[in-house]
Amino acid sequence: MLKKYQMKSFLILITVLIMGATLLGEQSSSKFQLGGFLVYVFRVTTTLLTGWLINGYVLTRSSPQLVGFKRYALAIALSMAAIFVINFVLDSLVPDHYMAKREVGYESFAEIQQHIGASFFVSLICYIVFYSTHTNTVLQDTKYKNEVLEQNHLRAQLISLQQQISPHFLFNSLSTLKTIAQDQPTKNYVVQLSSVYRYVLNFNERYLTPLKEELSFIKSYIYILNERFEESLEVHIDIDEAQLELLIPSLSLQLLIENAIKHNTISPEQPLHISIFSPEPYSLRVENDFQPKNIPENGTGMGLKNISERYKLLANRGIDIQNDQRKFSVTIPLLKP
Repeated sequence: MLKKYQMKSFLILITVLIMGATLLGEQSSSKFQLGGFLVYVFRVTTTLLTGWLINGYVLTRSSPQLVGFKRYALAIALSMAAIFVINFVLDSLVPDHYMAKREVGYESFAEIQQHIGASFFVSLICYIVFYSTHTNTVLQDTKYKNEVLEQNHLRAQLISLQQQISPHFLFNSLSTLKTIAQDQPTKNYVVQLSSVYRYVLNFNERYLTPLKEELSFIKSYIYILNERFEESLEVHIDIDEAQLELLIPSLSLQLLIENAIKHNTISPEQPLHISIFSPEPYSLRVENDFQPKNIPENGTGMGLKNISERYKLLANRGIDIQNDQRKFSVTIPLLKP
């Protein structure tokens, strides 16, 4: 609550207003009364806190109906009404004003107008200060999230590109190898490996990619894996064509498949089955048999964490990880362009 409602800024505001009013007020130092001063502080704090919290609640509330001028007008109107009521109650309970020589009652329309004007002025002060501090906080948080996103983007590159050789040099070498290869299987393997590497190079330029492009890359990636594991690895893909234009963080599927292969036994006697499908609109699931290795492979555990952090930063959403000791699955959101 302290961070959401910017209470530090409120304390600064109330301190400045009370000190300023005390120094510039009509009450002389020779007539200073501690009891009256404390009552005055209580009145001002209660009034400002009411306006501050109401403005804070409306301005920070997520609602599609409250946008633009409607949100601002509602915040000021509600806080003004509440301040007027609070002042009326306080004036009834404590009619004497420490800082004023004369009282403003509620007997005439002109007096009520003065109270309404004062309530509007206090509400406007609360709105302006809260809006400014809240906007600054949001900008700072956004800047921080962008910095974290850059770090995670770089970390994903390091996970996927675990080699020191220049990517462009290797890609050019693969193109040459395709040209000089004699048999067709070798040519096919080089073509798929080149496709994988081309996608990895393009990954450096973007955070999100269409599912269609990610799947095209994954099929080349699976081709290479099948050359290594042969029939010990089976990957089944079943995605509706209507979802192919939706977006996911680049290399997410590759990290999930790599995670499944890294932590599970793969052999002709115990093949690993991986399924990539959409259990519901705007979601994608990678599911594999749960057959952990007898000797767990050492790892940093950064693959799933990286995907989770990227989703939180890009879409403020998380991923769902399930393990029932028979199947292990990770469900990730599909994002609209």
